[in-house]
This record gives sequence, structure tokens and C-alpha cells, in this order.
Amino acid sequence: MFARNQSKRLSRALVFAFSITVLCMIFSSTASAQVWNKKTTVTFNVPVEIPGVGAQVLPAGTYVFRLLDSLSDRNIVQVFNKDESHVYATILAIPNYRLKATDKTVMTFAERAAGDPQAIRAWFYPGDNSGQEFVYPKRKAVALAKITNLPVLYIPDEVAPNIVAPVKTASEPAVIALKEAPVMAVKPTGEVVPIAEVVVPPPVQTAASLPKTASDMPLLALMGFLCLSVGISFRALCAR
Repeated sequence: MFARNQSKRLSRALVFAFSITVLCMIFSSTASAQVWNKKTTVTFNVPVEIPGVGAQVLPAGTYVFRLLDSLSDRNIVQVFNKDESHVYATILAIPNYRLKATDKTVMTFAERAAGDPQAIRAWFYPGDNSGQEFVYPKRKAVALAKITNLPVLYIPDEVAPNIVAPVKTASEPAVIALKEAPVMAVKPTGEVVPIAEVVVPPPVQTAASLPKTASDMPLLALMGFLCLSVGISFRALCAR
């Protein structure tokens, strides 16, 4: 009888510990996903142009920007409507470095004539020094460069349909085509130059110089508290 009771208590403790462990894993994966995909909700009070086929203009309203895929030198950004039920574009972006990070989302635009929609140029997630410099189809990039008097990154026009193709995963052909597309930059003069002349790469950091962040501290504290609770509960159950 004693052995059977001990076995039941141990089983209950193990089930309880397993449940808490699963809960910790869920919290951890959710937090990591938010940091990884950099999901950001923004509201534009004027129409805004994004890369697409022809002129892809978003009416004034609320939209969600987030990463679909991130590599060392190329990122894939998706733009959704407010409830994320529709994808407007799947855009190739190149990380571009800035010296000072801010605690708020920053989006930069290529200034255009009054009355024309501003073309989005880059998106910086809060706390990040490296933002997403958007890549336009070549024909649009050439026009934007002349209007804004700034260089613009571009991909070949024939790749442009992949920007507006319905995409859900990073392994789909449209995303692969964007990743593999040659990227160049065009100056206001029409001169084509390597992207290295336009984009500032993030500085190489060693393990000792990596910045410390507090973004995961609340989660770690919660997980520590839950693990402590597991230990106390396990001890109490075994003592009965």
C-alpha cells in the first residue's frame, strides 16, 4: 500500500512538473518568435508606396510588418492588413546599419512631390541598429532615385511578380527567387553601383562586445519562479 501511494505521489509530481515545463516552453517560443519576426503594427495617416508591381500604394490605415525570413545579408519582410488576413507584399530587404538605435519603430521615406505617396525606404525595429532597407523593382527604383535624388536598391523587373505572389513560408519558390535575385543600386544619375556603396553593413561583433539586452529578463525570471514552484510542489507531494 505504501509503495502504491508513493508511486501515485511521484506520478502526480511528474505530471505537474511536465505541465509546467511545457508552459515554460510555450512562453519561451512565443517571446522568441516576437523578437525574431519583429512584428510591428503601424498606422499611416497618408498613402504610402511599398515595393510591388508597378505602383503598389497602401491607403492610409493600419498595417502589420514582420519578418518572414532572416539571413545574414538578406531579409524577407511581409506587409499585412491590420488583422493579418491578407498579405500585400513579400519584400526583399537588405540590413542597413545606423549609429543610434531608438526605443520606437522608425520608418524612413523617400521624399516626393507634394500629393504623391511617400515611398517607404527603410524600417527599423525598436532597439535595433540594423534596419531593413527595402529593395524595389528596377524600373521603379530608377524613377525613385531621380525624384528623391538618393540611390535606391533594386532587383530585376522580372522578379517583381514574386513580391505580390501569395506566400506563407520561406521555402516557397517566390521567396527563393527573391533571395537569389541579384541586388544592385541605382544613383540619381542612372549609374548602377554595387549595394556596398549604398548600404552600411553592421559592424562585426565578438562575443565579448555583443550588447546586453534586458528583453528576455522578465521571461527568465518567470521561468525561474515556475521552476522553483515545481521543486517546492514536488517535495510537498513526495512528503505526503
